[in-house]
Amino acid sequence: MSELQKGLLDWFAEHKRPLPWRASYTPYEVWISEIMLQQTQMERGVQYFKRWMTRFPDVRSLAAASEDEVLRLWEGLGYYSRARHILAAARHIVQEHKGRFPSDLAAIRALPGVGPYTAGAIASIAFGKKLPCVDANVERVLARILNIDTPVKQEPAASNIRETALKLVPEGKAREHNQAIMELGALVCARIPRCDRCPVSVYCISNYEGLTDKRPVPGKKIAVKPFVVATGVLLHRGRIFVQKRHIGRVWGNLWEFPGGKVNEGENAKTAVVRKFLEETGFAVYTAQEYGIIRHSYTTYKITMHCFGVELKNPPCLTDSLPPPPLLTAACAWQWADPAAIETLPMPAPHRKLAQQIFATSEQQCLN
Repeated sequence: MSELQKGLLDWFAEHKRPLPWRASYTPYEVWISEIMLQQTQMERGVQYFKRWMTRFPDVRSLAAASEDEVLRLWEGLGYYSRARHILAAARHIVQEHKGRFPSDLAAIRALPGVGPYTAGAIASIAFGKKLPCVDANVERVLARILNIDTPVKQEPAASNIRETALKLVPEGKAREHNQAIMELGALVCARIPRCDRCPVSVYCISNYEGLTDKRPVPGKKIAVKPFVVATGVLLHRGRIFVQKRHIGRVWGNLWEFPGGKVNEGENAKTAVVRKFLEETGFAVYTAQEYGIIRHSYTTYKITMHCFGVELKNPPCLTDSLPPPPLLTAACAWQWADPAAIETLPMPAPHRKLAQQIFATSEQQCLN
């Protein structure tokens, strides 16, 4: 055990990546990095982290922000409940802990959106607590070292991995050790393992048995559901109609162009006219086709047919807007100018459509 621990620590000291939150290991930066890196590749996470820290360098600046601003900065990372939880947690820290990030494990665990893994990561990496961090990388490393022949997220494998991960944490070296084993999983013990580069391959049972390509044993594959939708951009008097989705639904509290599912046997043009009437009360017709935007998520894939639509019965006065909409699928609305669209948090397919229509060449390069 001690030799395995030393092998990991020595390897990490030489090969660790210069990630920005490793410069000082402040609890705030460790927390934000851990939340961002869930379901996000490292390179992308680093880019978002740097941009985030420029705007929100500490807990107080984050707590004072509006939800729209936080969601806009988070846009593209997905799983927007994480961003809302971050904002709620920052406000909790300011109100309950006077702006100081709590060091007690129970207090960390009590923060909105902080589960067992994230709490352990913050407590061990930021505060040096003797706790394990068991993410997908660690599961893969330990599944190979222990030669676990059942899916890692199911029992008894899950408990075996957690118990072993805790035993492996050396006294006084939790920060370095936990990052070392996660880093090993990311750089060496990856999906296709590089056993010739592994500092602990001599302790790996699956390597000895020639089974590294069979470990970890995969769990049940998640089915990806396809969705075909139609979306319309209503432009009137130089302004664009957008609505804000209900909290608790997919893309909750994000701004979107109205639209929805294309029914079986229905064409996309008919669907967008129907959905506009159902969701806003506006009678529209399709005036322009913007093509198709495709976007994939973990469990579903969207094919979005995009149209420019116009009011069938516009107001008589040239400078007036239509009466307020009758919202059925949203909690707020606005007639935004094209520049304001850039500041509103939107789902990825709608952002792609907005940039296609309204973004300047400079904004397209930035995004």
